[in-house]
Amino acid sequence: MSARILVVDDTPANVKLLVDLLGAKGYQPVAATNGEEALARIAEAMPDLVLLDIMMPGLSGYDVCRRLRADPATALLPVVLCTSLDPKQERINGIEAGADDFIPKPINQQELFARVKSLLRIKALQDEVKAQAAQLAEWNGRLEQRVQEQLAQMERLSRLKNFFSPQLAEAIVSGGTEDPLKSHRREITVVFLDLRGFTAFTETADPEEVMGVLREYHAAMGALILQHEGTLERFTGDGIMIFFNDPVVVDDPAVRAARMAQQMQQRTAVLAAGWKKRGYELQLGIGIAMGYATIGAIGFEGRVDYGAIGNVTNLSARLCGEAKGGEILVAPRVAAALDGSGLPVEPAGEFQLKGLARPIVVSRVVWSTA
Repeated sequence: MSARILVVDDTPANVKLLVDLLGAKGYQPVAATNGEEALARIAEAMPDLVLLDIMMPGLSGYDVCRRLRADPATALLPVVLCTSLDPKQERINGIEAGADDFIPKPINQQELFARVKSLLRIKALQDEVKAQAAQLAEWNGRLEQRVQEQLAQMERLSRLKNFFSPQLAEAIVSGGTEDPLKSHRREITVVFLDLRGFTAFTETADPEEVMGVLREYHAAMGALILQHEGTLERFTGDGIMIFFNDPVVVDDPAVRAARMAQQMQQRTAVLAAGWKKRGYELQLGIGIAMGYATIGAIGFEGRVDYGAIGNVTNLSARLCGEAKGGEILVAPRVAAALDGSGLPVEPAGEFQLKGLARPIVVSRVVWSTA
C-alpha cells in the first residue's frame, strides 16, 4: 500500500504542486491549508509523513510540530519543514520544535523525493519496531497468564497430592478425569490395615517412641500406596484406608490391591524385626473388600477430605479387624476377582462379622518373606 503524505501550506499553488508531484510518484497526498486543519486531518487518519510549511496564519509550522511531538500517538510521526526563510536559523528553530528534516523553497523535486523516501524508510522501521513491541507485549501477556495458570495448577496439584498419588493428581489437574470432589458412585476395592499389638504398645511406650514407629510405618506404607497408585482415604494412627478404581478407573483394581497388600506385609515384616529388637511386638493385619460406594468431598469450609461411604468400607474394616498379624483376609468378590491372577489364595473359613446377618466365606492371600 502506498504511503499517505499530508501536505500543509496556506498557498494553494504550493499545495497543488506538491500534491501533483507526490501523486505522480504513486503516493497518496492529502492537503491542509493551515495548522488547525492539519491537526484535524491527522486525527482523522494518521499519515505516514507530513510536509509542513512554517509561515502560516494561526498555528505556525513550529506550533503544529510541537503539538505533534507532545502527543504520544504522533511523537514519532516524520515531519519535514518547508521554508523560504534563512535556512540556518530555521533549521535551528525546526530542530527545537521537533522536525525531522528540512526542504528550502523553491522546492527541488529530486531533493524532495530523496528526503521523502529516506524518512518513509525510517518510518517503516519505526512501525516494524512498534509492531514487534506490541507482539512482544502480547506474548508477555500470554506468558504471564500461562505462568499464573501454571501456578494455580501447581497449587491445585499440591492440594490434590494430599489425597492421590502424583500420577492421579496430575491427571485430575490436567483434565484427565471429572472433578473427583463431586459426589459420585463407583465400584471400588478397599484395603484397610492396622497394626496388631499397637494399643498395648502405646500404653507402655513413651509418646516419642510411638511417633517414631508411626513415622517408619507411615513412610513405608505411603511409598507402596503411591507405587501402586492407590487413593489414600485416611490415616488414623496405625489404621490406614486405601481404595482403588477412583478417581481414575484402573485395570484389575482387586489384583492391584492384593499385590500392594503382599508387599506391605513383606515390608512390615522387615520393620517388625527391627521393632522387636527394641521390645515392640507389632504385626500388620489387612482386610480387602470390593463393592460400590459413594465417593467425594467430606468436611466443611476450610477442611475438606476425600472419602468413600458404603458397606464395602465397613466390610474391609471388619476383615482387617479379624486378620491376625501377617494375614491378608479378602471378601468373596475379591477372591473371585483374584482367580487366574497368579496370586495365591487359600480358604480362611467362615466369619461372622459384626453388622452382617450371616457369616461369609473369607479367603486369605498368601505371601512370603522372600
